[in-house]
Amino acid sequence: MISSVSAPDKAQRSAHRHKPEATPYLDLTRAEWSALREKTPLPLTAEEVEKLRGLGDVIDLDEVRDIYLPLSRLLNLYVGATDGLRGALNTFLGEKGSQSGTPFVIGVAGSVAVGKSTVARLLQALLSRWPEHPRVELVTTDGFLLPTKELEARGLMSRKGFPESYDRRALTRFVADIKAGKAEVTAPVYSHLIYDIVPGKRLTVRRPDILIVEGLNVLQPALPGKDGRTRVGLADYFDFSVYVDARTEDIERWYLNRFKKLRGTAFQNPSSYFRKYTQVSEEEALDYARTTWRTINKLNLVENVAPTRGRATLVVRKGPDHKVQRLSLRKL
Repeated sequence: MISSVSAPDKAQRSAHRHKPEATPYLDLTRAEWSALREKTPLPLTAEEVEKLRGLGDVIDLDEVRDIYLPLSRLLNLYVGATDGLRGALNTFLGEKGSQSGTPFVIGVAGSVAVGKSTVARLLQALLSRWPEHPRVELVTTDGFLLPTKELEARGLMSRKGFPESYDRRALTRFVADIKAGKAEVTAPVYSHLIYDIVPGKRLTVRRPDILIVEGLNVLQPALPGKDGRTRVGLADYFDFSVYVDARTEDIERWYLNRFKKLRGTAFQNPSSYFRKYTQVSEEEALDYARTTWRTINKLNLVENVAPTRGRATLVVRKGPDHKVQRLSLRKL
């Protein structure tokens, strides 16, 4: 049987099938991204980078130069553009509603053990070296976890790190107050040693130029209220956001390697919540870590964290060696 479809029609259909999928992101290789730093100087030493590096993370001056210097340059341009936009708005509003400068807020999201804390600390160090905005504060969402007693009372200890384990209203109010320009805003302090909120201790933030908010679920949209209305969420206050991404199997390996290192260091502290895992064999301890990863961290990643990736301004994709391979920047 002879086909009635002409050769040109077949070619058009083939081209249509292979047409790149439309995306709101511009994908860049590591080399393409690195070239965008232009002549931005490297303000950090190898020793400073080592202090900023998280346990188990792999980062050096080359990684800072290729990945985080271009990002600091981009963010500096964003801050300047936001100031210009605010000036335009003030011109429009005149004396009726002009507003002074408010902090530029950056969200950093990603899985447990993916290295987002290192990214946040690096950004704080690099951005504070720009003369336009020397006051850069970093706050992690750990401080807004519900205290252990409350998690236990609600049956949420096995859901620690899931959205429902946080005081989301307090976290959103904290960032809203900073964005509103309040002179002084405080937040609870979390201790990884005792695995709980530190009673009576508060972190004070005083009118920063830039605020970095780092945490698992910072990009989640707000839940609707009981009346069905959409509320303002934490991410609504962000001017820029970064999602640190990697393959799930790589993150699991990093998580287990970090657990082994902690077992020989921080877990040895008599006050450590996890000291009990130094009193058993390594295999028993790793069995616990694997179970924790599978039933808590991986589950949270799949259900809550990874689905927010598409809301980020920039997605940073790591390879198996923790080195960034590709980046996706949201188009304007």
